[in-house]
Amino acid sequence: MNLLRKILFPFAILYGLITSIRNFLFDKGVLKSYSFDLPIIAVGNLSVGGTGKTPQIEYLIRLLSDKYKIATLSRGYKRQSEGFILADANSNAAILGDEPFQFFQKFKNIQVAVDANRKNGIEQLLGRQEKPEVILLDDAFQHRKVKAGFYILLTSYGDLYSDDCMLPTGNLRESSSGAKRADVIVVTKCPSPLSLDEQKEIKNKLKLSINQELYFTYIDYDDWIYSENKKIKVGEIKWLDKILIAGIAKPEPFFSYLRHTNDTCLSFPDHHHFTDKDILEIKNLAQESIIITTEKDYVRLKGSLPSEQLFYLPIKSSFISASENFDKNILNYVGTSSRNR
Repeated sequence: MNLLRKILFPFAILYGLITSIRNFLFDKGVLKSYSFDLPIIAVGNLSVGGTGKTPQIEYLIRLLSDKYKIATLSRGYKRQSEGFILADANSNAAILGDEPFQFFQKFKNIQVAVDANRKNGIEQLLGRQEKPEVILLDDAFQHRKVKAGFYILLTSYGDLYSDDCMLPTGNLRESSSGAKRADVIVVTKCPSPLSLDEQKEIKNKLKLSINQELYFTYIDYDDWIYSENKKIKVGEIKWLDKILIAGIAKPEPFFSYLRHTNDTCLSFPDHHHFTDKDILEIKNLAQESIIITTEKDYVRLKGSLPSEQLFYLPIKSSFISASENFDKNILNYVGTSSRNR
């Protein structure tokens, strides 16, 4: 913890008090939460950024989209638009935000919407002629104005919420006691394999309630990199000089997977808006070398860098064990909720 964060500790106490009062008012019904007559799954975290929400949402899309009409609803962080927007052929990363636009690009059989007001966003989706049968709320664990039917809380292996403290001293948006609202807790970005003893140690740290389930996942990197028109095996470019670009919260694993001795690694803030100056710097550094970025950054860089040089590396969330049980829980919740409508 750096000195500035230590100095700001009194503000962390104040922030924690404010969020605790807010949660208490929602718990007691003083502040109203709204429920809806369809299955709603909320994915989120207690800390700011970097827990792997996007691959977790994509996991749920793959699990459910062959059986149900799915919609994702995000706030569209750092988008250059306001209000409710449903993705269409005219959408881009600036309008939707990078992560929703990534969903829209990858999954053609779902609806992708953004709205900072999740209640309004759900109402807008349900007011459409083609209504979704399941809504996935992205980064909505603290958005208590909407009461989801199932909550998935993510926490990173290297930064467990049980080891953290409140903003601005730490990275928590609310007290770790908020984890009690979760139905399932997923420890993300684990090393693979992860021993049973270490899993048990983490479980003891997190202090789960009796009705909660715990799972462990790791980031599974693709064996290929992709451009607009081609793909190349990672093994074929591993030893080539290249430019690696990441505008994500914790880029080191991405760099480590691809990096060779002479590679240049450029790290930008999470959800970074690439300026003309940034693009010029990348072009000057790259010259004729290939440029590899994350899938999330690719949707913002596409069109600004030469298509024959620009590639991205997809990732997905994979379970260390018990994925069948996780899938069963989700499918049971959605199936039961759908039948009871």
